[in-house]
Amino acid sequence: MGKVFLIGAGPGDAELLTVKAVRVLERADVVLHDSLVSAEVMSLVAPQAQIVDVGKRAGQKLLTQDEINSLLVAYAEKHEIVVRLKGGDPLLFGRASEEMDALRIANVPFDVVPGISAAFGAAAAARFSLTDRRAASQVLFTTFSRGDSVKSLGWREVTADTTLAIYMPGTEYSEVAARLVDAGLSAETPCAVISQATREEQQIRWLNISALFKEQKLPAPSVLIVGRVATQDVREIGAKVPAVSLEKTEAGLQSWLKN
Repeated sequence: MGKVFLIGAGPGDAELLTVKAVRVLERADVVLHDSLVSAEVMSLVAPQAQIVDVGKRAGQKLLTQDEINSLLVAYAEKHEIVVRLKGGDPLLFGRASEEMDALRIANVPFDVVPGISAAFGAAAAARFSLTDRRAASQVLFTTFSRGDSVKSLGWREVTADTTLAIYMPGTEYSEVAARLVDAGLSAETPCAVISQATREEQQIRWLNISALFKEQKLPAPSVLIVGRVATQDVREIGAKVPAVSLEKTEAGLQSWLKN
C-alpha cells in the first residue's frame, strides 16, 4: 500500500509552493491534477510520473468525484507515492473531505500539504490586506452559486466592515452584483477582480459594485474581492498617514530597551 498526498498547488506561481510540496512532486509516481493547476507547477512533477487530468473542461467534469476517489485508492494499491494536486489550498472549496473519507474507509494512509489559497494570492498580487484593521473586522470566503434554488448565500450578515472573497464568480458579474446589492451592500462598495493571480497572465480590475454590472469577464481562475479594503485609494479605507519623527521614535525605543 502506497501513500496519497493531497497537495495545494497555490494560485499559479510555482515559487509559492511549499518545500514539502515540491519534494513530493519530484518523487511522485502518479499525479491526479485539476485543470486549473498551472503549467509552471506541473513542470515540477517527476518526469517518470503518470499524469492524470481529472479537472473540468468548459464546466463539464471529466470524472465524477466518486470516480476520482476510486482512482486514488486504486493507484495507492499499486504505487508508493500518489498525489492529488489541487489549485489553491486543498481544504478550501477543494472537496478534500470526500477524498479523505474515501481514503480512510479504504485504510489508505495520506497526508495533506497546504497551499496558498486563491484569495490570499489575489490579495498579495493586488497589494492590499484582506483584514486591514482600519476597514475590515472579518473575512467571508464564499463561492457564487446560480439558479433559482439558491435564494440565500449567507451574505445578509455582511456588514460594511466585512471583506468578501468570492471564489468562482463566473462569467456574468452582473448576477453577483445584483446579489450583493440585494444583500444590502452599497453600490459604491469597492471591489477588485483578480484573474490568474500570481501568473504572468495576471489581470486586476479595480471598480465598485455599480460598475460590476457592466464589467466584462476575465479568464479563470479569478477571485472577486468585495469590501473597503479592495481599493488603491487610501481614502476609501479612511487611511491617515501621521507625521512621525524618526529621531523621537529611535530615542523612545532606546529608552524602552534600557528599561
